[in-house]
Amino acid sequence: MIKFYNTLTNKVEEFKPIKENNVSIYICGVTPYDVCHLGHARAYVTFDVIKRHFMRSGYTVNHVQNFTDVDDKIINRSLEKQISPIDLAKQFIDDYFMQMDKLNVIKANTYPQVTKMIPQIVEFIKKLEEKGYAYNVDGDVYFSVDKFKDYGKLSKRKFEEMSVGARVEKDSKKKNPYDFILWKKTKENEPQEVSWDSFWGKGRPGWHIECSVMSTTLLGNTIDIHGGGQDLIFPHHENEIAQSESCTGQQFANYWIHNGFVTVNKEKMSKSLGNFFTLKDIFEQYDPRVVRYYLLTQHYRTPLDFSHDNLNSAKAALQGLDEAYSRLVAIVKDSDNNLKDESLVKIQKQVKDSLDDDFNFERALSYLHELKNIILNNLSQDKQDLLKQAKWLFEDILEGALGVRVLKEETTDELQDLLNKRNQARKEKNWAVADECRNKLSELGYKIIDNKDGSSTLVKKI
Repeated sequence: MIKFYNTLTNKVEEFKPIKENNVSIYICGVTPYDVCHLGHARAYVTFDVIKRHFMRSGYTVNHVQNFTDVDDKIINRSLEKQISPIDLAKQFIDDYFMQMDKLNVIKANTYPQVTKMIPQIVEFIKKLEEKGYAYNVDGDVYFSVDKFKDYGKLSKRKFEEMSVGARVEKDSKKKNPYDFILWKKTKENEPQEVSWDSFWGKGRPGWHIECSVMSTTLLGNTIDIHGGGQDLIFPHHENEIAQSESCTGQQFANYWIHNGFVTVNKEKMSKSLGNFFTLKDIFEQYDPRVVRYYLLTQHYRTPLDFSHDNLNSAKAALQGLDEAYSRLVAIVKDSDNNLKDESLVKIQKQVKDSLDDDFNFERALSYLHELKNIILNNLSQDKQDLLKQAKWLFEDILEGALGVRVLKEETTDELQDLLNKRNQARKEKNWAVADECRNKLSELGYKIIDNKDGSSTLVKKI
């Protein structure tokens, strides 16, 4: 039984799908006007582990994740760089896929782009206008929040508690300060390639309407799960609910999942604050495996404070797992998924229970380290059966459930020759040659683990 925190109800609830053994998930994607940063990585790694857990629990997952490829930020950046906004967006969409591949994020079933769904968006807005939920002012079309009686049900905000200017755009054309734009009239300096004909004249969609249309078009009027970062709860997700439910008359999403922020000195990491770290820069210092592991070290709903100390702690922890795995595969090459050992069966259940219980990645990692200790305590040729089972379970948890790629063995003639030379030198008590070989292997990026039986294992340093 999978249960998790539903932002809509503020409760942990048992998941009950619309269609048996199927899950429809819509995740808000990036606005591609710049390279991806660690905040993006946290969101998409979080939902990747959630998706993996549903799939491993027997569900068929239909995952849609959009690209907001037309937006004020994209237009402004394209004017600065004097390139096409379409080309700019494509450049950063390509960057997104490159960085997510490094993080081992499974691709969504569909990646809709706003620029390719304009007719559907126009029709959706027209329907809202016909139902009395939208109004046109000189080519700008707004949603009237007064007409939607449940406005604020996701964020738990009330009009009297909101302040114009925080995340509510000030605009004298609006009937109510909290009304939001559905269709923006094209401005004189804006490129024509991001301007489309509509019932209200030339223009382009507002931010919120795009996700409503892409979700309902591709997944139906009601979906199982809608997700994104906590910063999207208001106004974006609140507005999605208002316009979607006003148009269809049905509940938009049954469950809402939001991941916590990545913070720097307890302040949210964001491009607008200028305190963000790009994945490209981080990957120059840390293996993407380390970054993914680090992103799983806190519960997904809690803030994750960025620091090199925290990343280095994650690196050390993952290095410890790699060392245990390397020593394991030096003894057994085959895996056995028929778990018979009680301690391994227990860990398998504990990991599943952790992920069933509001996707507790942090707790699942702790059980993986328990498995590491079992491996280290049984590194012996006469424990082949246990070690084969442990190898399968280790790979199944680390890479299968948590998506951190298992360290691949890399043995070259040069590495093996150096290791053999060192082992021979140690037998002959030629410590100078042994140290020289160790240093050379270290320069090549490898650490040597000397085992109790006199053998040595090479482990790639991360």
